[in-house]
Amino acid sequence: MTVQDDVVALGIRSDAAYVGRFSRDLSASRASGHSGTIMFCLAPYLSLFVHESYSKLKRIDPALPALLSADAEAIVARSRHSLKLFEDNRRGIEGQLAYFRDEISPAHADRFLNNTWLKAARFLETDLGLYSYDGRIISTTHAATFHLGFNPVALLETGSGPNLQSVYEEYGRYFRGLGARTDSGAKTFVSHLDPMRFDQRDNDVRSTKYYGQVFNGKGTLDINRLLMVFRGLMNFVDSMVGLGADANEVEYTVFKIRFLTLYQVLGSLQMLHDERPGDLTTQSTRLIEKITGTWSASLIMDRSAKPFRNTLMHYNLDSRVDLARVDANQPLFGLVPIYFPSHDAASFVEAVDSCIEETASVIEEWATA
Repeated sequence: MTVQDDVVALGIRSDAAYVGRFSRDLSASRASGHSGTIMFCLAPYLSLFVHESYSKLKRIDPALPALLSADAEAIVARSRHSLKLFEDNRRGIEGQLAYFRDEISPAHADRFLNNTWLKAARFLETDLGLYSYDGRIISTTHAATFHLGFNPVALLETGSGPNLQSVYEEYGRYFRGLGARTDSGAKTFVSHLDPMRFDQRDNDVRSTKYYGQVFNGKGTLDINRLLMVFRGLMNFVDSMVGLGADANEVEYTVFKIRFLTLYQVLGSLQMLHDERPGDLTTQSTRLIEKITGTWSASLIMDRSAKPFRNTLMHYNLDSRVDLARVDANQPLFGLVPIYFPSHDAASFVEAVDSCIEETASVIEEWATA
């Protein structure tokens, strides 16, 4: 096998092994009563692993029998693309805003509003669920619909559960085929979750009122809907994904989830700042600049480092990388000093951790100001 083959195979194997351990821990966790919320958060990353690994397998063997149904493969693709946020080339900023405004929000309103027989009481109805851990929002029903990749109307229909279960059973069979196991390996973050830090009661709100009270204010509900997705992603990777991780070891999949989330949020905030300045309040502009202007954010978002992100996202090495410097036995394949010459793996992970913490903190400040 070539170095390129080794990197692809090890990346796929690491992600599949992590999924097996996650599945094991979820069923045994003290927080298993909140497994739905946890899956809302992790779903797009599972889809990323499936989509990218399946793409590589089909490229290696064009005659490979189908490992996913056509419906599941389409759901996987939509779910995986949700992680790109505003950097989704097919939608961009306007397309993502329109998807929430024209599809996700109406599907929720149609399903949950105007159902109370007493019309005078309908102002009490709600159409947006908020999910928190340790007092910080990690997902919403709008964000979950976005990340799961299902058609919003179909997902919210009564009786949609079996279809959702069927698709995730396909995920399970696929990962088992990649070697995922549930009988070995270190514990994942799920084992370290405290069930008392989740919401102890439903937290449902009227979406139009709620979105008018967060981030950029009542004049830009469309933008605020997406910023709530950013908020949930950052709080998830900051407060949950790294729990129990060995500080002396770089765990590939944990780092991958955290880094890619940070990268996409930073890039999307910069796009919003540059392309929609007229829609942002002075405070919003200031806080975006506070997030993207740190030394760690500048390090991570440097254009020369995008091939590093691409390897984590797509598994394969950039064609321009010096293969003699790649070492599959080193943390992150020895790529850190190639793309970030002033860092080794340990110091770079520390910089990423710092940037995640800072970014999540400022986003919380922005959301609640």
